[in-house]
Amino acid sequence: MIITTASLKGGVAKTTTAIHLAAFLQLKGETLLIDGDTNRSATRWAERGLENGGLPFKVVGVNQAAKYSRGIEHFVIDTEASAEEEEMKEIVDGCDFLILPTTPDSLSLDALIQTVELLKSLKTEKYCVLLTRIHPSPRREGEEAREFLEQSGFPIFKGKIREAVAFQKAANQGILVEQVKDSKAKLAWKDYFEIGKEICGG
Repeated sequence: MIITTASLKGGVAKTTTAIHLAAFLQLKGETLLIDGDTNRSATRWAERGLENGGLPFKVVGVNQAAKYSRGIEHFVIDTEASAEEEEMKEIVDGCDFLILPTTPDSLSLDALIQTVELLKSLKTEKYCVLLTRIHPSPRREGEEAREFLEQSGFPIFKGKIREAVAFQKAANQGILVEQVKDSKAKLAWKDYFEIGKEICGG
């Protein structure tokens, strides 16, 4: 399986999503994360974790992908933010499933709408929106964003990724969120585990 994460806007947990879905897929078979973002966030995440035992899968750049692809069952690609139609066409053609992470704020949703309009023009349906960084009640931004997306007819995951300091701790230490010493760490990993199950059909 080839899964790609994409977003026109930063700060929506695109790399965090790529890292943790790669961890989920690694449970199913050998997985490679390809870091296609010029920021190299996934690569730096992996490098920071070397002294802590490292991530359970390899992270490589696009130019290294062919070398390390032998024997790999699953690929996760973390892409660079782009609104170019030709580039998005290549991204869609190069994966089995495209994940569009978005936070529930207006700026992120506006960027998401642009992305979906571009995908519709490419006549593809192999994508799904993932709501991320959702604050707990009584705040309702997450619920309101879901209602808006559903009413707009956007494909959206049943699960969501809650806001958790544990994710920042995981990025700082270069490890998975479930390894972080934080009371919400296991719950944060469970959110991504449930998304992984949705992707793989349960």
